[in-house]
Amino acid sequence: MSLKKVIITLLCGLVMPFAFSCKKTGGDAIKVGAILSQTGPASFLGAPEAKTLQMMADEINSNGGIDGKAIDLIIKDSAGDPEKAISFAKQLIEEEKVFAILGPSTSGESMKIKGICEEAKTILISCAAAEVIVNPVARYVFKTPQNDRLAAERIYDVMKKKGISRIGVVSSNDGFGLAGKEQLEKLAPSKGITIAISEVYDKKATDLTGVLTKLKARGVQAVINWSIVPAQSIVAKNMKQLNMNIPLFQSHGFGNIKYVTEAGAAAEGIIFPASRLLIAESLPEDNPQKAVLVKYKKDYESKFNEDVSTFGGHAYDAMLILTEAVRKAGADSEKAREAIENIKGLPGTGGVFNFSAEDHNGLDINAFEMLTVKGGKFVKYEQ
Repeated sequence: MSLKKVIITLLCGLVMPFAFSCKKTGGDAIKVGAILSQTGPASFLGAPEAKTLQMMADEINSNGGIDGKAIDLIIKDSAGDPEKAISFAKQLIEEEKVFAILGPSTSGESMKIKGICEEAKTILISCAAAEVIVNPVARYVFKTPQNDRLAAERIYDVMKKKGISRIGVVSSNDGFGLAGKEQLEKLAPSKGITIAISEVYDKKATDLTGVLTKLKARGVQAVINWSIVPAQSIVAKNMKQLNMNIPLFQSHGFGNIKYVTEAGAAAEGIIFPASRLLIAESLPEDNPQKAVLVKYKKDYESKFNEDVSTFGGHAYDAMLILTEAVRKAGADSEKAREAIENIKGLPGTGGVFNFSAEDHNGLDINAFEMLTVKGGKFVKYEQ
């Protein structure tokens, strides 16, 4: 049997053993809540996440559910507002009696409801990236995006090879931006990097010329922007306008082609760490993620007529992990929680997940691929 067939066989056994079942769902449905930023400034995160979860729930249910139980998916639109996330979390837990909550889309929201879910013993699988969501570990709290610390490490490793040692950092004043800033500053000395200047900007900013002028005046060799807001495109455009002809690095929050489109020619050459979803078709056939990545990309793009993004992938992985846990342990929150901690070698869009009682993210630095923008498209970065 070819390696590709082996991978597909394993995936079918691990992820959707019900995919070829013709039986109808029966018994009590499994209520799954989702808190996502479908609208508002973080809609580029939440909208593809919501579409992905609904697509997966529909597929699961049309093929017999999980052990005959349908997924009853309840999606709440927080619009990226932490206070709304708190209200929805309480509603989903206390009124809807959900088995688990997927999301929220942002780190700030996830941190606001982490304690609520932990106290209620409700499984939370966040779609946000900040490492503080799972470090320190909370028994019922997990997340699917790669850790920001590892993203910072990958960026610094590339800088070292390029001979870059003096940099400027800009970051948004939200949970993701501030967490990334902390990781960059903490890791810099051990990587031989000097952060000459670090500036925080309002996540709603529409022009960052003033901030970037400060960086230019400090003679930095490169810029790192850490955010998940439209400023990712603004930074690139403003740097071009200021003739800052130095490398621009972005966080793993840059994994949406819309940012490239909005930045236009200024996006060329941006370097960032991301999941392999963005280059799925170009992966070698023996890559353990390829079958999952190609299927998800094809299903999503054909159904919604828009490019897939790593953000939708975070939701895909959240449902994937929950499905695997319920298949193994049933709809019992404590047993399913333990089942997640024992998941090993599960290919998802963000990497191959290996959870443990001490690691509620399950991904290591190898989950990242360094990408760049070439000809308006994402391609593998070659150094």
